Amino acid sequence: MHPPSHQDYHETPAANRQRVRHLTQGFTLIELLVVIAVAVIMATWAIPNYQQFTARNQVAAEVMRLKSALAMTRSAAIMRRSQVTLCPSPTLQYCDVAAGWESPLAIFAGSGDDGDAELLRTLGKSRLESLTYRKDNRPVRYQALGRSTGYNGTFRLCGRMETGSHVIVNNTGRIRSYNRRPSTC
Repeated sequence: MHPPSHQDYHETPAANRQRVRHLTQGFTLIELLVVIAVAVIMATWAIPNYQQFTARNQVAAEVMRLKSALAMTRSAAIMRRSQVTLCPSPTLQYCDVAAGWESPLAIFAGSGDDGDAELLRTLGKSRLESLTYRKDNRPVRYQALGRSTGYNGTFRLCGRMETGSHVIVNNTGRIRSYNRRPSTC
């Protein structure tokens, strides 16, 4: 038996035209239906997972925003050697805890109770369904040594799709968080 010649590997011009015609015809109906079915199955699996992912990220972003606001407030109190307050303030002129912690947050020098308080920093509105602090919703106040006044306080963050978290401020002014949906959501 001899090895195949070079001519055995070349297609005839008629066979080449037939192969090109077959490649340009497109997809069959069954091929299209299979692709659509696979796409639908993947979408029904991916969309709920994506929604859960975005809900968890929304809570995580809010935890970081809140922790940053608390750290900035504490740092300002220590640097100024005076009381500094973090509170909700829709008008950004004074503390308004009745507006709820979902409102824009403001950092004021002093108590922030009157309209003459010096506004140090603002943070935008929360994107969560619910954000509460303690049962009395009082502002967070740091003294000159960086200690928070009163007793330990817990922020309860409630997000979409059963997501949530806690941010805890202790008497020394330190902050910690844990990711578990509060029972009060």
